[in-house]
Amino acid sequence: MRDTEDPDAFRLAVAKEALDLFAVKGYDATSVDDIAEASGISRRTFFRQFRGKDDVIFADHEILLAQAAEFLSGTHPDPWIAVCEAAQLVFERFTGWKEYARLRYQVVHDNPALRDREIVTVFRYERLFVDYLREAIPEHSHLETIQFCASVTATHNYVLRRMIRDGVDTATSDLQAELAKVRAGFGSASGEVVVAVFPRGASRDAVADALAAHLD
Repeated sequence: MRDTEDPDAFRLAVAKEALDLFAVKGYDATSVDDIAEASGISRRTFFRQFRGKDDVIFADHEILLAQAAEFLSGTHPDPWIAVCEAAQLVFERFTGWKEYARLRYQVVHDNPALRDREIVTVFRYERLFVDYLREAIPEHSHLETIQFCASVTATHNYVLRRMIRDGVDTATSDLQAELAKVRAGFGSASGEVVVAVFPRGASRDAVADALAAHLD
């Protein structure tokens, strides 16, 4: 295995070997030398790519954070939708790495220190989204920006956990539908002011349905 051909593929391959070992021997009982030997690399090569065992476990997140940041650096007509699409991109990658994600979940679930790092890692996605929106629409409410990004991240994580932890057959379209609901509750798609007139006594459901139809 060589780290010069495709760095991301190399890191994921080493991570998969490490997670297989963790699942059998346990995280604490597995050494860097064990991982290097299973991966067919030297200890020196291992440390060129990872700082330690915990870095191996979260290798996929580092790759996905970089990909999401690259996606958001492009031009997007609707920054709010761009954040949703970045979350969908992350989800799509995880659907291709299901076995890796399941092994990681098992290892992290049994180790409090790793659970803490996972929480920090998840927050980095939210921070990425917040920073992007604050730059893309600096005039918008900072509080609403934070609320939106927190909602997108929480929705993504909920759907992902159902797929990884609970084995629910989930497609990207399922996440897309849920994120569309989140998007509908924040910001303004066009910047226009909507004025609606209803007869006295109109029910709240009727008002909500009419507004929803107009905004769609």
